[in-house]
Amino acid sequence: MILVGLILLLLALFGAPLFAVIAAGALANFVAQDPQLGVVVPIEIYSIAEMPILLAIPLFTFAGYMLSESQAPGRLVGLTRAMLGWMPGGLAIVSIIACALFTAFTGASGVTIIALGAILYPALAQDGYPERFNLGLVTAGGSLGLLFAPSLPLILYGVVAEVSIDDLFKAGVMPGMLMLLALALYSLWTNRDNRSAISDFSWAAVGRALRDAGWELPLPLIVLGGIYSGLLAVSEAAAITVVYVFLVEVLIRREIAFSALPGIMRESMVLVGGILLILGASLASTNYVIDAEVPQQLLGWISDYVNTRTGFLWLLLLFLLALGAFLDIFSALVLVVPLILPVAQEFGVEPVHLGMIFLAAMQLGYLTPPVGLNLFIAGHRFNRPIMQVYSATWPFLLILGITVIIITFWPALSLFLVT
Repeated sequence: MILVGLILLLLALFGAPLFAVIAAGALANFVAQDPQLGVVVPIEIYSIAEMPILLAIPLFTFAGYMLSESQAPGRLVGLTRAMLGWMPGGLAIVSIIACALFTAFTGASGVTIIALGAILYPALAQDGYPERFNLGLVTAGGSLGLLFAPSLPLILYGVVAEVSIDDLFKAGVMPGMLMLLALALYSLWTNRDNRSAISDFSWAAVGRALRDAGWELPLPLIVLGGIYSGLLAVSEAAAITVVYVFLVEVLIRREIAFSALPGIMRESMVLVGGILLILGASLASTNYVIDAEVPQQLLGWISDYVNTRTGFLWLLLLFLLALGAFLDIFSALVLVVPLILPVAQEFGVEPVHLGMIFLAAMQLGYLTPPVGLNLFIAGHRFNRPIMQVYSATWPFLLILGITVIIITFWPALSLFLVT
């Protein structure tokens, strides 16, 4: 089995699909125990089709990709700029809010950098913001929003950890707002001398922006209001979102041609298909891990070095920060959560709170050198050397790191709205 493990590791390093490596590992372990157990892997992959909640993943993803292909991001920026642009650092706050909302609906931070970066980056430069600040803000902003409904990683964590997704949506509100507030305050302080005159504020401009974005504004109210009030299940909210976005962007505004829909659908479903294959293979791998009592062995090993909840949380945080720098959030969710969840429960960490810690820490992974995904996307998108991107993002990484520590050691922040 050691040889099989080394072969699978080499295949992963040479770019083999992650779902194939996970499935092969699970299959090899089951067959080593009993050849008849090899059927467990295809059964688990097939079983995800019976999870109603998974309907929300392709629906929300497709809706987010349609929004990114329309002019909705520009209208969102225009509205928030009309309302907040007069403040010191107002456009920076606009950028933070816009990135968070867009990432929450698309579930992909890279899409946010690509879609909104073309609007925000030149707009910030035009308003006199320093280039280094602009680069760091747009890069960091791409990872915001993963804690807000209907974020795809939130849904996926709920499936893997078997936790109520409604509770996760509620739990993410306060930690997500903390992150936004911290970056907003930093932006205000850094750009305190960069402001338009208050006379530049115009109710007429706000009215025009509201009319321009009038069709998009009800969307978060309908979706989030329906979920938080309990009137809509997550899958129902996802279906309403797709129908509404289709009606607005394709039929009413006509910003997306019917001929473009197959391409948008194909692009979004490539992401979804990869996630679902990884999830199915991971469920099979998780069954083997549980049968082999790996969590119990891990707990025993940790208990030899850590015997307090505080010590465990510090160890967990350091582990997740290191993991996030090398592994994407979807792979980490399906591979690591089944291992650490029972260990965390033994140390008194609520599964919902663990989800906030996990996602907040992994969110930092997008910005952590050497291989943070957003760093490379931003470098490619704005044609900047990667070392320049590293330098521009470190203040934002530091601030978000402080908020992650607060989220980790203040569980009431996450559990306040969960009843």
